[in-house]
Amino acid sequence: MNKIILVTGGAGFIGSHTCLLLLESGYKVVVIDSFINSSLNSLERVKKILISDNNFFSNRLKIVKGDLRDFECINNIFLKYKINKEKIDGVIHFAGLKNIKESISDPISYWENNVTGTINLLKAMHHNNCNSIIFSSTAALYGKSESKVFKETSIKSPINPYGETKLAIEKLLNDLYKSNPNSWKIANLRYFNPIGCHNSGQIGESPLNKPTNIFPLIIKAASKEIKKISIFGNDWPTHDGTGIRDYIHVMDLAEGHIKAIEFLMSKNKGNLINLNLGRGVGVSVLELINTFTKVNNVNIEYEFAERREGDVPISIADNCLAKTLLNWCPKRDIEEMCIDGWKWKLLNPKGY
Repeated sequence: MNKIILVTGGAGFIGSHTCLLLLESGYKVVVIDSFINSSLNSLERVKKILISDNNFFSNRLKIVKGDLRDFECINNIFLKYKINKEKIDGVIHFAGLKNIKESISDPISYWENNVTGTINLLKAMHHNNCNSIIFSSTAALYGKSESKVFKETSIKSPINPYGETKLAIEKLLNDLYKSNPNSWKIANLRYFNPIGCHNSGQIGESPLNKPTNIFPLIIKAASKEIKKISIFGNDWPTHDGTGIRDYIHVMDLAEGHIKAIEFLMSKNKGNLINLNLGRGVGVSVLELINTFTKVNNVNIEYEFAERREGDVPISIADNCLAKTLLNWCPKRDIEEMCIDGWKWKLLNPKGY
């Protein structure tokens, strides 16, 4: 296979795992990343995993340090391949800011990075006749809804600037598709809660900024980097009073991207799909903590705090459409997510 995929934000948590699977599947990969909240070492580790499996050829992975807010930078990547009589066949777009709390305090940065960056990317794609894109969207689109299980058609009501920027990008992609429905091939993949890591423990979640998601905090508490975890609310209308979320192994999520790019590439004309990527299984915060402590034989202290503004009691994916269209099915359970996530920490106590 000689198809070339441009991966924006490819050094990040989900991006690096997806790059690994793309390379294993025979694609050539070009990564553009600013490394603001990621590390080049993640991609060096991807190379090592592939070399150990006798599955790496150095000319199949190219890495560019750059920012999507710089149109010339992204456009030059496309032009370089055109000059060499090659073509970037598709884009997987992970790049962007994703801290909900930060988006509330600094919305301008989020609109500039996420939306302006995406506009530059789409302009470069259009100028260089590249019309296939997978967009890294989010379940945060659904916001504070009365629903417990979300379908792709559920009401979109994001409650923070991060979610608003993702919804704006989906709307932009929808407009782009309508402008030329015979050409553009677009998949908006709405992630629920990715955790875990590759089972080698060589690549994992290592944000340079302070983590706010529950799983990195569980790992910090298990390794005694923090004394205890705050659980926001123990009076939710759930079986144990704590919030329920849909956690998905990052490798299952990455496999969803491979299936999506295969789906788009198989089409002779334009296509637009919106898909939820989750397990379709709800796990409470207490269940996640208790599972982690049990399978890894560690102790985690926690305390209950007031509910956070904007949190919902239950958020679970209806993933039937992704299963049907992509022939994709998440295989890894919550125990495997906890085991793999802890293995990453044990092998890499300081991250990358």
